Amino acid sequence: MTDASGDETSARRRTPPVDPRLLRYARAARGFFAGSAVIVLVQTAVVIVFSYVLSRVLVGAVGGASAAYLLPFLGAGVALALVRGGLLALSELVSARGAARSSLQLRSALVDAAGRRGPQGLADRSPTSLAVTAGRGLESLDAYFGRYLPQLVSTAITTPLLIIAILVADPISGLIVLATMPLIPLFMVLIGLATRAVQRRQLDTLHRLATRFADTVAGLGTLKIFGRHRRAADGIGTVTAQYKRETMAVLRVSFVSGFALEFLASISVAIVAVTIGLRLLSGETTLLVGLFVLILAPEAYLPLRQVGVQFHAAAEGVAASDEVFAVLDAADPAVGESAGLVLRDAGPLIELRGVRVTRGTWSAPPVDLSVDAGEIVVIEGPSGSGKSSLLAALLGFTDADGEIRAARPPRELIAWAPQHPGLITGTVAENVALGASEVDSALVRSCLDSARLPSMDPARRLGVQGAGLSGGQAQRVAVARALYRARSGRARVLALDEPTSDLTADTEARLWDALRAEADGGCGILLVSHRTSARRIADRVVRVTAASEVTGA
Repeated sequence: MTDASGDETSARRRTPPVDPRLLRYARAARGFFAGSAVIVLVQTAVVIVFSYVLSRVLVGAVGGASAAYLLPFLGAGVALALVRGGLLALSELVSARGAARSSLQLRSALVDAAGRRGPQGLADRSPTSLAVTAGRGLESLDAYFGRYLPQLVSTAITTPLLIIAILVADPISGLIVLATMPLIPLFMVLIGLATRAVQRRQLDTLHRLATRFADTVAGLGTLKIFGRHRRAADGIGTVTAQYKRETMAVLRVSFVSGFALEFLASISVAIVAVTIGLRLLSGETTLLVGLFVLILAPEAYLPLRQVGVQFHAAAEGVAASDEVFAVLDAADPAVGESAGLVLRDAGPLIELRGVRVTRGTWSAPPVDLSVDAGEIVVIEGPSGSGKSSLLAALLGFTDADGEIRAARPPRELIAWAPQHPGLITGTVAENVALGASEVDSALVRSCLDSARLPSMDPARRLGVQGAGLSGGQAQRVAVARALYRARSGRARVLALDEPTSDLTADTEARLWDALRAEADGGCGILLVSHRTSARRIADRVVRVTAASEVTGA
């Protein structure tokens, strides 16, 4: 883990100013860059023309020109100022829309990648940390798009064009600008490395804080019983204080770097101004050229200064996008690409041929099984033999070799009730009908009754992760959810992973009877269970051992 983290850190340090993955995963960013480039190009032309017009007005005023001579230039200057203001407003609008659309696309890509990888694929990442990244982290892309990227585009377009304009008007001043300009990028690189480091530490600390808080709340009952709740609270306080220190460190670096960049730019402009003043005294240049260059010089340095300043505001968004890209780049292929999905019209609903689950250096034995409408197939085996992993491979949540044959992609055929129910905050009815466009109250009631929860109120509200239910009740709500999906026509096979591990023998027997009745009604059921009582409802039993074998029920 440490080596991987080091590799990630090194990769982040090598990341270019605009990560190419942003253009790949957020297509809205492409239109944003094109629109920003056009706006910046027009802004640059306006700045050059405005500088010339203002110079003519000042020279005319100093030389005692008439009002008739000055008024056209003054009118042009006001018009150009208004145009520049309009372009700035347009740039803000384009940036805001680009940020909103890109954030939405990145969130959608993140959710899609999580769906492809499944719980096994994301086991090395904290769900709370991912939630922080997808929420607060991607929200900080507003600053990235609204401030940093427009300045980056401006630096790439405006700065070279203004330097060319200065060189054409006054080669000596242009050479001074060229000589002093590299100092700002040099300091920007040094400051940027420091900023990236402290911003990364701040975001990592925020992830630890969120994860620790969520873990503490989830295990509060256990901590209370063992008298460790105060120590857990102290731990949260410690991480909170560390987050405060990291935030202050980010602010200190931001203020110091802003001062350094402004100081360098001011010194550079001062050098240009002094040389122009000396040459004006000696008659080597004219007042019009000198004023034109003096007005343009600060504008030439401005984009670079602003890139350095806005980098701090955008650093959190950059760090969050790095986290998102890490998940997207590592997204596992969907089932059918890893387990050889074969779609066919005839035969069992689902058939596995030599499917072997692999995870790192661990590999389960190959399994052959099939389940058709009206059948219950029970998968047995010792703990750690890969029973749950077999369902994960079937759903595309983990790597597997072999061949899966089905009428449709398994996720379109299967209603899944995992070992850990995965309930959400909301009512029991909302949990049972999860994924449906609307809640069918009568069907919810029917599914709860079949899952042996006749007295469960569908309007009962649950807390985080189904808080408020016992372990057995949560398992049966998950079974009711799978039944709801099948009975609403969105699945034809129930895949149930240890649905009775927290049930009493009597409740378990009644649930087995309900599942047998469901199968007799035409549903296929794939049941993982370590309870031998499941054999009485099974049509076939698949035993997963060192050498998988299929036996009759």
